Amino acid sequence: MSKGDKKLELLAGVPLFANLRGRDMERLGQLTEEVDVPAGKVLTREGERGEEFFVIVDGKVRIERAGATVVTRGPGEYIGEIALLDEGPRTATAICETSCRLVILGHREFHTLLAEQPEIERTVLRTLAHRVRRLEPDSAG
Repeated sequence: MSKGDKKLELLAGVPLFANLRGRDMERLGQLTEEVDVPAGKVLTREGERGEEFFVIVDGKVRIERAGATVVTRGPGEYIGEIALLDEGPRTATAICETSCRLVILGHREFHTLLAEQPEIERTVLRTLAHRVRRLEPDSAG
């Protein structure tokens, strides 16, 4: 499997992108950057504005809320999908526990893609609506 295929496989594992296919997924992959980050690096800070989304290729990232560890995430898991949508305040702090290799997608790049290819935006919105509907079993919508 090539490096590009691995990146697309990781992106396809993110529920927000799971319904993207073929060229749409390839275009999304082109907008990402793969980086190496040292242990101890703070990726996000709770309450600060978020602009990036991270998929963990290798390593472990600790997620904290109010200074307490909530969970540790590893390869194939992701952080910051809400920031892709609204650039609002981060809901948690994320710190690399080990050196990490990450795939990063920025808010600006993501929204440029949505503007260029409205069918991707529709797919992402349908996926998001489906996820919200599953979280809200009592909703009338």
